[in-house]
Amino acid sequence: MKISIIAVGKIKEKYLKDAIDEYKKRLSKFCTLDIIEVNEKVCKVENESNIKQVIELEGDEIIFKIDAFSKNGFVFALDILGKELSTMDLKNKMSEIKINGISDIAFIIGGSYGLCDKVKKRANLRLSFSKMTFPHQLFRVILMEQLYRVFKIENNEPYHK
Repeated sequence: MKISIIAVGKIKEKYLKDAIDEYKKRLSKFCTLDIIEVNEKVCKVENESNIKQVIELEGDEIIFKIDAFSKNGFVFALDILGKELSTMDLKNKMSEIKINGISDIAFIIGGSYGLCDKVKKRANLRLSFSKMTFPHQLFRVILMEQLYRVFKIENNEPYHK
């Protein structure tokens, strides 16, 4: 299985880079994992119009990366208004995707302002991990931990609770 995490922005903090590297190493036993970064755009003046323009520009880059990743892959857009799944539900969904013959899965993490509508519409499933807001850099670590947990469960391997 090939998993791509398409994320807006670069990770600057060493502790987050270290955590990402650790989970990438752990996940290599179960899948091929690519982290694809999209340049984060910044508003000089934050107003509704400028923010919309920023997420549209980021969205264009995300769509390009999704299409380069796989035309037939399954795309999860991480969205606070998406469907909440438990870890077991995510495992079951990923198993279902695999059973249906899809081996490419992408997870999309937006930037500070979120995701534009065209990215949300391009996704096969909008997924929410919580109604809480997380920094998008930290969320990469949270996502990778959950993917690792999913694969451990899928392979009947022990993992702390």
